[in-house]
Amino acid sequence: MKIVVLAGGISTERDVSLSSGTMIYKALKEKGHQVILLDAFLGYEGDTAHIFESDEDWTKEIGAVKEQNPDIKKIKAMRPDGDKVFFGPNVLTICQGADVVFLALHGENGENGKVQACFDLMGIKYTGTDYVSSALCMDKGLTKEMFASFHIPTPRGVSLKKGEKDKREVPFPCVVKACCGGSSVGVYIVQDEKEYEKAKEAAFLYDNEVIIEQYIKGREFSVGVIEGRALPIIEIAPINGFYDYKNKYQAGSTIETCPAVLNEKKTEEMKGYAEAAFQALRLKNYARMDFMMNEKEEIYCLEANTLPGMTPTSLLPQEAAAEGTSYGELCEEIIRISLKNA
Repeated sequence: MKIVVLAGGISTERDVSLSSGTMIYKALKEKGHQVILLDAFLGYEGDTAHIFESDEDWTKEIGAVKEQNPDIKKIKAMRPDGDKVFFGPNVLTICQGADVVFLALHGENGENGKVQACFDLMGIKYTGTDYVSSALCMDKGLTKEMFASFHIPTPRGVSLKKGEKDKREVPFPCVVKACCGGSSVGVYIVQDEKEYEKAKEAAFLYDNEVIIEQYIKGREFSVGVIEGRALPIIEIAPINGFYDYKNKYQAGSTIETCPAVLNEKKTEEMKGYAEAAFQALRLKNYARMDFMMNEKEEIYCLEANTLPGMTPTSLLPQEAAAEGTSYGELCEEIIRISLKNA
């Protein structure tokens, strides 16, 4: 099968995306597919005539993932039209020549539905959910409204746009986070007014809207859902702090237990909420839901991830492995169901 793994881009999660894309590329190559790894923004300047027959090592084109917060201005400056056009040279042409595009993009212009909408118009088949559910899940405020409509428990919270008068209704401690961020970029747990004001200022650097949310103290979990069916639950216990960017992607920073140690009732309850969230948000093919459980064992669904990470420390591959599905098999399964439901 001819497959493009599309990664990179210009979001704050660019380096996470490159890490996911590199692993997916290698796994699919090992499965015998004709695979190309492309940076969606930087594209490819070479000859595309017989590109899928090339023996080129595409990880060399991508380069090493070097930093936590990539310099997006520097990346944009690498293209003369970098401030105007998202897709790099030949990206759409190469994607049109593939049987399917495996979306390894994270964050803006990857999970917000814009790429998916463009591909729909061009007849390009891709993995993951569609543009409507992508856009819905990218907006944490809208996600919370949908959870409330479908009686899926979620932390109490309000949204605040830049320049609006702040009418904070959530007591301290609370969570301040960018409305459309990911990988816990722009997320802050605050204890008092001084920390709150500082966190708002920082979160507004990532987005023009922030969510102020009830802080849930307790255990953290994640549940992958494939075609509406929940995978084994994974518990995430950071050694220090909360499950932020560093603890997500630095090996050894977090203790992860899969299947999570929960009684049967709580296991079924959480899986049920994960599957209900999948349906409520109109998701297709696969996604991952994040949860907190407080000291009273009350469960809260935090958000949905429409293109879950596939890095060496990511959660979805660990959940699949708990059912006996290898990383390569998971990649092929994602492609299979995405093509079936296209």
